Amino acid sequence: MADYAIGDLQGCFTEFSRLLKRVDFNPSKDHLYLVGDIVARGPDSLACLDYIYRHQDSMTITLGNHDLHMIACHYLNKPINPKDKLGAIFDSKKLPSYITYLQTQPLALYLAQHQSFISHAGLNPSWSIKSALKHAQFAKRCYQSANAKDFFEKMYQPHPDVWHDKLNDFDKFRYIVNYFTRMRFLTSSNTLELSAKGTINDSKSLTPWFAHPNIKSLENNLIFGHWAALEGVTQLDHVHALDTGCVWGGSMTLMDLQTQHKIVEKSTL
Repeated sequence: MADYAIGDLQGCFTEFSRLLKRVDFNPSKDHLYLVGDIVARGPDSLACLDYIYRHQDSMTITLGNHDLHMIACHYLNKPINPKDKLGAIFDSKKLPSYITYLQTQPLALYLAQHQSFISHAGLNPSWSIKSALKHAQFAKRCYQSANAKDFFEKMYQPHPDVWHDKLNDFDKFRYIVNYFTRMRFLTSSNTLELSAKGTINDSKSLTPWFAHPNIKSLENNLIFGHWAALEGVTQLDHVHALDTGCVWGGSMTLMDLQTQHKIVEKSTL
């Protein structure tokens, strides 16, 4: 029995399958935690999603920005971006089942047995793990609610710079989602900067979220994806970047949560 975490699939089913074979993944006894962005940009998002759906009892996803965007496109009847290559999913008769399944998945989770916090983009340095999980639960209630469509419609509005109790539920939802699924850099005032996507050396005025003292001092493991430009390197033993850019010609990374051993499969793209 083993627990694994894996970086962004983004429709790269060949590499995903190879990694599962390399660790002899057994859905009847093993569990896989996917850090999000299981769909979009790669050649076979449908195969990735369908495999996870069929083995959902042994899979958990912390939803990423591409996953939420796909759900939003479904709810809002938005045209899908051709670059996302999601046509096969939207043409599938199982689309409603896939969407419903994704809505059962969290934005973040904590595995006490591995002392590990997992989310797509990381942990807001202003949040404790306990408060982060509460925020994730609030957001999940929003995207599972009867008016989920309204939350997805508001998801694309400007990011609230500061959290305060007077924010309405739509603003709170957007604030939480942006930190969990889009975070890379923080400004000098510790607010979220959403336009920079490069390496940690690309800007002297911005700080990677994991370089914040609150993150450096954590004793827990933090496991995330989203930031392919890091190439898996954070310089911190307890902060594990698993998006190694498979869809961009890099590789896909799987980690054994017990040993923290990482296995890398080179991209075929």
